[in-house]
Amino acid sequence: MTRLLETATVAETRARIAEWRRGGDRIGFVPTMGNLHEGHLSLVRMAQARADRVVVSVFVNPLQFGPNEDFDSYPRTLDADRAALTELGVDLLFAPDEASFYPRPREATTRITVPGLGDILCGASRPGFFTGVATVVAKLFHIVQPDLAVFGEKDYQQLLVIRRMVEDLDFPVAIIGAPVCREPNGLAMSSRNQYLSAEERARAPLLYRTLCRLGEALQAGRRDFAVLEAEGVQTLAEAGFRPDYLSIRRPDLEPPTAADRAFRLLAAAWLGERTRLIDNIPVVSS
Repeated sequence: MTRLLETATVAETRARIAEWRRGGDRIGFVPTMGNLHEGHLSLVRMAQARADRVVVSVFVNPLQFGPNEDFDSYPRTLDADRAALTELGVDLLFAPDEASFYPRPREATTRITVPGLGDILCGASRPGFFTGVATVVAKLFHIVQPDLAVFGEKDYQQLLVIRRMVEDLDFPVAIIGAPVCREPNGLAMSSRNQYLSAEERARAPLLYRTLCRLGEALQAGRRDFAVLEAEGVQTLAEAGFRPDYLSIRRPDLEPPTAADRAFRLLAAAWLGERTRLIDNIPVVSS
């Protein structure tokens, strides 16, 4: 089994990766906020299949949390994460602390924005969220300098924001999207699922089922997008969710037209006091 190396500073991380590069190794990267579950580990395995060395970062990024969000209570399980990555044979764990990663005060830290794409859907509900995501990912890319990086499609809008940033800023990194990893009941895996009570967890898969039902309607030829969205919101609300949004989009997240045949259905909804669930599915109709 590969011995897991662990670094906490930019200098030692770069030094280790530079050594691998001198040996001709291809570097794969999976950035995470830790509290790793099977969804994260599937990203790691995808990177391992495409690279000689795989780096995983664990860093709970304060810039992507709003003032009333769960930054302080976000689950931090570094010991368990370290054990899981060791078991998988990951080469390097980069786990910096905030002071070393962002040496300036948060309000003085340089930031990267992705206009338009970062302002809709989750970006409208969580102002500044995608600026925080783009900033931390750009910084990590500069530190790790990977050949490829893997991101899950559960955070579909985030994936597109990162792809846009990489394209606009000419990062030499191939961005690979990985399919949503689900529980047997369809619930998309997420670190925040552990906030759910047993009763809420039993209800949570309705979010996925609602998207699937709307997808079936699109495949059957319906194109009354606003009506379909309203039907989905009503279904969720009647089941005790507090819908944030439910939206039918094209795969590039532009509004759809009746002539379109490929769609991405996306939703975010609160369940219980503190759990915001997100999910999405692709739909292609004939």
